[in-house]
Amino acid sequence: MNPPKKYKIILVAGARPNFMKIAPLMNALKDHSTLEAILVHTGQHYDEKMSHSFFDQLNIPKPQINLEVGSGSHATQTARIMEKFEAVCFSEEPDMVLVVGDVNSTAACSLVASKLHIKVCHYEAGLRSRDRNMPEEINRLVTDAITDLFITTSADASENLISEGILPENIHMLGNLMIDSLVSHLGLASTQKLNLHDVTGNSLDLSWRTKTTPYAMMTFHRPSNVDEEDSLRILVEEWLKTAELMPIIFPIHPRTLGRLKHFELFDRLISSSNIFLTGPLAYLDFLKLVSESALVITDSGGIQEETTYLKIPCLTVRPTTERPITIWEGSNQLIHPENIFTKSKQITEIPKVDYEVPKYWEGQSATRILNLLQSY
Repeated sequence: MNPPKKYKIILVAGARPNFMKIAPLMNALKDHSTLEAILVHTGQHYDEKMSHSFFDQLNIPKPQINLEVGSGSHATQTARIMEKFEAVCFSEEPDMVLVVGDVNSTAACSLVASKLHIKVCHYEAGLRSRDRNMPEEINRLVTDAITDLFITTSADASENLISEGILPENIHMLGNLMIDSLVSHLGLASTQKLNLHDVTGNSLDLSWRTKTTPYAMMTFHRPSNVDEEDSLRILVEEWLKTAELMPIIFPIHPRTLGRLKHFELFDRLISSSNIFLTGPLAYLDFLKLVSESALVITDSGGIQEETTYLKIPCLTVRPTTERPITIWEGSNQLIHPENIFTKSKQITEIPKVDYEVPKYWEGQSATRILNLLQSY
């Protein structure tokens, strides 16, 4: 007798943060008796650190399918993903496509699946910044408009979906997969021996790092912050002043590095002996540095959640966030670029605060999601 046909789910990832969300699910679905998982990497974002060490560190197999779409304008990239992903759906005939986050791959693959009458599940559904100047906000809205099964990370995200007309029975608040990855790797990260390089490839001396030396971790890549000379110049001056308070470790995004050089601000930035620029970091290296930092300064999304779990103060240099729970319950603050130094100084002068951790952000989200997929 032939074994029963498995329910086939394609898991889509397009950018590095997607894999941190996908990894716990892939591990939970490994050798499952009734669910078959196929990991598709659209190739929207690519870097050597991810391709060589990222999958090993997250303990997931390399994607069975890589669309290798590469970079391009939003329209070009989305079109390439849709064209190539449609062919995957025809060949694999999945029962469901599960997308995560809010990158172009999320919206593109949701559109393809929906038009082929394949069920769409969106993990991290319902997040809203209310800022349509952010391409990620458009991707969130498009994806949630055609999703069948909604998995949210917080109560406010569920409320957003209900206010948009989604039936409550299709919405499931099951926690945060990013925190699953963090919890399962934090111990290993703490033992990691750092061997980092600067942006020119030379070994980076971080011997000053001790348990009694506070330092800041910093990430910046948002176009609204780094694409215009005036805004980037303000940031550079604030970074330099903040570096007088404490050392700053800055894994610099290629976009940011390119704009600094284009506007002839790079030499100004590296004039500080207290700012340590690195290239892309492997997951465990990044997690170790964040978890041992005294402060995070960023314009990114996921790190707002990680610092909330780690109870590390986070200054998010944006006018809005799609993760407001990290402000209501966590360690996150929204600030203007010109206030980086002032806010950083305030944080160094106040006693450590014991921030809250949101419900279900404890490292068991993948188990709850797996139970949902089985029953669905």
